[in-house]
Order: sequence, then C-alpha cells, then structure tokens
Amino acid sequence: MPYDDTRKSSPSAALSAAGEAFLPGGGEPPLRRQPPLWLLVLITTSGTLGIHIFVPALPQAGAELGAGNGAMQLTISLYILGLAVGQLVYGPLSDNFGRRPVLLGGLTLYTFASLAALLAPGVEWLIGTRLLQALGGCAGLALGRAIVRDTSEPREAASRLAALSLVVSVGPGVAPLIGTSLSEWLGWRAIFVLLCAMGATTVLLCLRRLPETRAGTSGRSAAALARDYRSLLRSPAFLGFAIGGGCATTSWYAYLAAMPFIFVQQLGRPLQEVGFCYLLLVAGTSAGNLLTNRLVARLGIARLLLSASALGILGAFVFLGGVLSGHLNLLLAVGGPLLFTLGVGIASPLALTRAVGVNPQIIGSAAGLYGCSQMAVGALCASLAGVGGDPALAAAVVLASAAVIGQVAFWVGLRWEARREA
Repeated sequence: MPYDDTRKSSPSAALSAAGEAFLPGGGEPPLRRQPPLWLLVLITTSGTLGIHIFVPALPQAGAELGAGNGAMQLTISLYILGLAVGQLVYGPLSDNFGRRPVLLGGLTLYTFASLAALLAPGVEWLIGTRLLQALGGCAGLALGRAIVRDTSEPREAASRLAALSLVVSVGPGVAPLIGTSLSEWLGWRAIFVLLCAMGATTVLLCLRRLPETRAGTSGRSAAALARDYRSLLRSPAFLGFAIGGGCATTSWYAYLAAMPFIFVQQLGRPLQEVGFCYLLLVAGTSAGNLLTNRLVARLGIARLLLSASALGILGAFVFLGGVLSGHLNLLLAVGGPLLFTLGVGIASPLALTRAVGVNPQIIGSAAGLYGCSQMAVGALCASLAGVGGDPALAAAVVLASAAVIGQVAFWVGLRWEARREA
C-alpha cells in the first residue's frame, strides 16, 4: 500500500515542528528571557483578528460606502494576501535587525493602518488600508511563535506553543460576535477604533515588557533564501502538501467572506446569527484538532490526512447540493461547512508537519513558504467568492473545487514522498 505510514506524529509534534519552522534562519540561538504568555497572545492575534472581526460588518460598510459585494469581499481577500506576503518577509528581516525592532515596526504600521481604515471615505481607500493593516499585523503572526522558540528549549517550546495556540484559537470564535455587536450598536467604523486601540496598546506593552530575544546578525543571504525556496518549489512532495494544505484549510475563507451576505441577503436571517454560526464553525475546527490527537497514532498521518480531506469534500458537496437544488436553508448552510471545518481542524497540523519535513535542512524556509501558500490560496478563494451575483453559489463552487484539488494534491505529495523513501 503506497500510503502505509509508519511515522507517527501528534499535534504536539506538529507544534514543535512549527516552532522550529518559525525560527527564521534555523539554528539554535542562546536562550533569552521569556516574555509573558499573555503578551505573546496579544502579539500573535493582532494579524488574524483583523480578518474575523470585520466579516459581520461587510454588508453595513458596503451600504454606507456604496460598494458591491465583490468590492467588499476584497477587503477580506487582500487582507489575507497581505498576511501571505508578510510571512516571507518578517523572518529574514528579524534575523538581520532583531525581533524587537521589526515587530514594533510591524505593529506600528498595523495601528496607523487601522486609523486610516477608520477614516476611509470610499471602498478603494478601505481596501488599500486593509492591505497595509495585514502587512503590519503579520509581524505578530510570524514573529510571536519565533519568540517562543528563541526563549525555550524544543520540548518547552512545544508546550508553550500549544498553550499559545489554544488561547489564540479562541479569537476567531469570539471576534465575529464582537464585530457584530460593535457594528450594530456603534457602526462598522467602531471596529477600527477597537483595532487601532489594541494595536497602540500592544506597541506600548512591547516597549515596556518585550525583551530582545534574538539580536540582529548577518542572517542568511538573499541568494541562500532564494535557493531554499527554489528547491522547495521544485519538490512535488512539498508542492502537494502546500497546495493541498491551502485547498483543504484556508479555502474556507471563501465561505467566511460570503457568509454575511448568504445569511442576511439570501436566507433573511438577522445579522446576530452570523457571529454565532461562525463560532460554531470555529468549534468544528477545534473538534478536528482534538480528533487528530486521538486518531493519528491509530491511523498514521497519511491515512488520516486523506480522510480529513475526504470529509471536507463531503461537507462542501452537501453545501453545494443545497444551493443547486434551490432548497438552501440554515441547516445546509451551516451543516455542510461545519463538516468542512472539522476536516480543516484535522488536516491543518498534519499537512504542516509533512510540508516542513520534506527537507529537514530548510525547515524555516519551508514553513514560511507553506504559510505564504496557505494564505495565498485563502485570498484567491475569498476573491472568487465575490464573483457573480449569488454569494452562496460562488462560495459553494469554490469550496467544492478546492476540496477536490486538495485531495488530489495530498495524494500526489504522498506518492512522491513514498517514492523518495523507497
């Protein structure tokens, strides 16, 4: 059997690999004083919070700015694209100039971009400032985990990363509820007041409480990084896991961007339900993470990865079937994507583990390129969800197509990996 998987793993191992991967430049620097975990939570959530908190306010902001659904969904897709690009940049920069100044620079950009978004006179301005906001907020996403690896031995880093991930995972579930409340009570611009205040607060706290955990060095040359990326892009195994990882996980941003329009405009549901249903979908992802802990030792990474991808296909086609039949209701609009996010929770750490393990000598480059590809796929899918005048149909087609592509990509990656190890 080509997919017999004798190498067992676990989410803790995946987190440990991710922790090493997010240490730009590789290697083991001297351990430094640890910053408090609560500060790392603030730093890390700065990037992703901007995605989720604004989603419920898309229809309201679009109505005020006179923008259509497609234009408003660009405020999500280009934000995700900014997170993708930033993951390739902040690691090498922090190697050369140190973690602290690069992180402070990114968070300062995030804060001022949030202020500019608050003052947006039109949708074009809002789209541009959202991109800048993502490019700034990505500093926390990329460097928060690297700081953990700077200040912890590998086993302790896995434990701290697990705790950090657990706390950070609450953010995507709570953020839409906060966004819904703010937009209904105070208007959509209040969301950017909150994000600007949080950014400024995080900058001040970093100035006071964050030590330098990795002093600037000469770092790796641009030519060496280019060689690493080129070798990975020539690896069918890495491409399979990277493309499959994006299609099986961040492709659900297509549904995320379309969800408020599906609920409010097509199903006639109140805006408050968007936040609660999104919380349910995040719970599906968390349940998938827990299932991974229980099933990976029994099934192995390869078999469990393909099974998780198949579960995503099932959920996507349940949703698509409801749309095409003309009988889309709340149960189908949530139930199908819930199955999809359950698959996301299982597949995400497994795909990451396989991708960064393709070449153990360049784990950092693999993690950066994998993260970039994930966010790039998410940005593309969120953009495609804005095509046409039927948000539910667009999102369902994107999810179903991405799920099938993900299954094929995983199969290709596993075949090439098995051939290399034979």
